[in-house]
Formats: sequence, C-alpha cells, structure tokens
Amino acid sequence: MNTATIVSKVWSFCTTLRDDGVSYGDYLEQLTYLIFLKMADEYSKPPYNRDMGIPQKFSWQTLQSKKGAELEVFYINLLNELGKKSGMLGQIFSKAQNKIQDPAKLYRLIDMIGSDSWLVMGADVKGDIYEGLLERNAEDTKSGAGQYFTPRPLIRAIVECVRPEPGKTIADPACGTGGFFLAAYDFLTNPENYKLDKAQKLFLKKGTFYGNEIVSNTRRLCLMNMFLHNIGEMDGEILISPNDALIAQSPITVDYVLANPPFGKKSSMSFTNDEGEEDTEELTYNRQDFWTTTSNKQLNFVQHILSMLKTTGKAAVVLPDNVLFEGGSGETIRKKLLQTTNLHTILRLPTGIFYRPGVKANVLFFDNYPASPKHRTKEIWFYDYRTNIHHTLKKKPMRYEDLIEFVKCYNPKKPSSRKETWDAEKNPEGRWRKYTYDEVIARDKTSLDIFWLKDKSLTDLDNLPEPDDLAEEIIENLEAGLNSFREVLLALK
Repeated sequence: MNTATIVSKVWSFCTTLRDDGVSYGDYLEQLTYLIFLKMADEYSKPPYNRDMGIPQKFSWQTLQSKKGAELEVFYINLLNELGKKSGMLGQIFSKAQNKIQDPAKLYRLIDMIGSDSWLVMGADVKGDIYEGLLERNAEDTKSGAGQYFTPRPLIRAIVECVRPEPGKTIADPACGTGGFFLAAYDFLTNPENYKLDKAQKLFLKKGTFYGNEIVSNTRRLCLMNMFLHNIGEMDGEILISPNDALIAQSPITVDYVLANPPFGKKSSMSFTNDEGEEDTEELTYNRQDFWTTTSNKQLNFVQHILSMLKTTGKAAVVLPDNVLFEGGSGETIRKKLLQTTNLHTILRLPTGIFYRPGVKANVLFFDNYPASPKHRTKEIWFYDYRTNIHHTLKKKPMRYEDLIEFVKCYNPKKPSSRKETWDAEKNPEGRWRKYTYDEVIARDKTSLDIFWLKDKSLTDLDNLPEPDDLAEEIIENLEAGLNSFREVLLALK
C-alpha cells in the first residue's frame, strides 16, 4: 500500500469519527494508543524478538479478537493498566481514556491500524501522517490545541539559522508536540548539510533531544510524534519529562535550546479553596540561579533557558512583545542578557501566524559565553517581518518561502559578513537593520521594542489589506483583547 493510500485511509476514518462528535485531538489520542500497541506487537516478533513490556493478556492479538461491548470493556481496562507501567509505555498511556463510544467504530479503527505493517513503513510516511493530524488538531481552535503547535515554516527557518551540529544536545523546556526536535532532526539528517557516521546516527536517535511537557495529552502526542520520526526507542529512555521545567535548575546543560514557551503572561496554579470553589494563585519560582523573581512566565523561561546552556551554547526562543519592553524584572533580565550573552538577532513576527489570536511575538537568538566583566552583546540585528505584513491562518498562512530573505540576511554560515538592507536614503524600506549595544542600553528601560518602517495602512489607503483579511485581523485583535481581559480578571481574583 502506497503513502497516498494510507494517508487517505487515515483521514477518511477521522472524518467518520468527527461526524460522531470525536475531535481531532481525541482521534489522535486513540490513534497513538493503537499504533503504539501495533508496533510493540511487531517488535515482539522475529527478527526483533524484543520484550516491549506489554502483558500477553493486553497484546495486540487479544485486542483484535474482541468485539462489541466486550471490546469496549477490555479496551478501557487495557488503557488503565498500561498507564501504570514505567518508562515510555507508561508515559504513552498515562491518564488514557477511551473517547470512541461506538464499539463498532473502535473495532474498525483497530482493524485499519492492524492491516498495515508500521515498522516497514518509512519514518517520513508515518511522520507525515501524524504531523498532518497534529496540524489539523491545532486548527481546531475550540480545543485550544493550537497553543502547543508552533508554525512549522517558522521552526524550519529558526533551525536553518541556528544550524545545529551532529553530536550535540538539543533541548526544549516547553516542547509541545515536538516541532523543534523534528525540524532539527530533518536538518541533521539532510545529506546536503551533514553525512552522519554510525555513531552520530545512534546519538541522534538516543542522546540528542531532551524536553519537558507538563500537559499529559500533549506529552503523549510529542513522544509518539518523535518515535514515528525515528527519534527514541519504544523501550528506551524517556526523552520528554512530565515535570515543570521552571521548578528547578535543569539536571543537564545542553548545546542548543530551541523553544516557544507557552503564551500567557502570568504563571498560575488552580486549587480548591476552603469554600470548595475553584481558585487560582500566581506562581513565582524562587530559584537561586535566577536573576530576579517574577510571576511572568516568559521572563522565567528566559532565565531558565540561559541556565540550561553550556558556556558555548546557543538559543533561539519565541517570545511575546512584553519581554522586549516590560519594566521591573523585564528590564533587569534584558540588561543581564545583553551583559552575559551575545543577543545578536531579533526577528519581529506578524500577527496571524499563531493559532492563538492576536499574538505579537519575536524570535530572540543569543549565544552563551563564560562570565566576563565586559558586555558580550556588541550589536543587535533586527529583521522587521511585521510592519506591512498581513497573514491569516486560513487564506494567507505564512510559508517558509516568506522567511527565506530573513535566513539570507541572518547569514548562518558567516554571520560576521552581515550587511544591512536598510538605508535612510537609498532603501528606507529595508527590513534588516542593526543597533549597537550603546544605542540599545540608552533606550528607556533598555527596550528592545524597536521599529523603523512606516506603517502604510496609516497613510496609504491604496495599500489596505483585502476586506476579508481586514475583517479577520479585526476579529483576531478583538479575541486577543478578550483574552487579555480574562488574564487580568484571573490575576485580580
């Protein structure tokens, strides 16, 4: 069976379940459980003959032999029992539930998964199927899954700029469904970039990637996504920790951190108060290795990411605008970042590219160095891919091609040869411009919220976006405003 046929079959059954009220997320979960069981069964047979830790009474053959109400009861029991196991097996089935209430459709899904040999299938085929489902799930805005899904074109551009090297470690302390790991894996295995030897391939599979994801469903999807892309072993070390990365200093230091920490300004936790009502409380992380104590989630992630880096480490982090201009702890962290690292590049991103409406974000690229009395940052290069740029998720999504100019300006192979495209007289619309350390440190609160291009929508009525694009942008801004109000209300409670 070819790739197109398999993809078509998987999608068609997903559509059938959607008609029964099963969301993409629920479908993905059940697909994850069943593919894992099927592949474990294949591994237990020749020529592999591996013990995958699944009791015989919960084997794939036993599951296939059940029908009707008996199947439903058996499946629920299977999910519950395997969730108690250790290792990756237990992580995949942690808090697992059956979301397909019709036993006949569950049987059909089991039959569909069982009709193909998943180990024979190439990692690109399995990965394409799964990534496609993850993207569809992210598009379902009602489920909120989009907050764990960073646009793949953006991730690819970031990885192209950082250019990770073989034999080095890569971490993401808020890894979602694993997008940065997969893009880094693709870059490292691309023969145009590197020709890996046997030892490098083994390290790439088992020792390169480390992550954290506190949401069990998302962590499950990440583990399966990585495994289907040939990262990690079914019976090997757990690559994704369920622990909150911010609680304590990372047990390891790494060569690269690639991350898009969760959106939302405040860190908080939910609990039941003395009156039995649901309440929330702001979280602060009192860590000795942090420069300052704050409840701002993104500022804490910036501090944590720096603590994870080796003295030769590099990072690329997607962060909201408030990190660039907020006073107090924000100013303290920006000054420390400029002092201790080489914060060399900031990519300003447009709205309309994330699944959370109205998000204004940036990518900060910085390199770590040993401690020094002199500031490590000498100049910061800004690429303004926001002013006069209009994207929408459905009609005009951002593509990798949209970021090629930025990658060329970044000049990954020889950053010392960068040249500005902005010139006050010759090219006032150039998007690539540098500011010196002295210019930045002299700004109010050491603000990195810098723009120099004119917004044409304010002066040129002929260059307004199309009416439907404009309407979608207005809706996004209104929804973003509502989300901000909700955060304020939560903070006041």
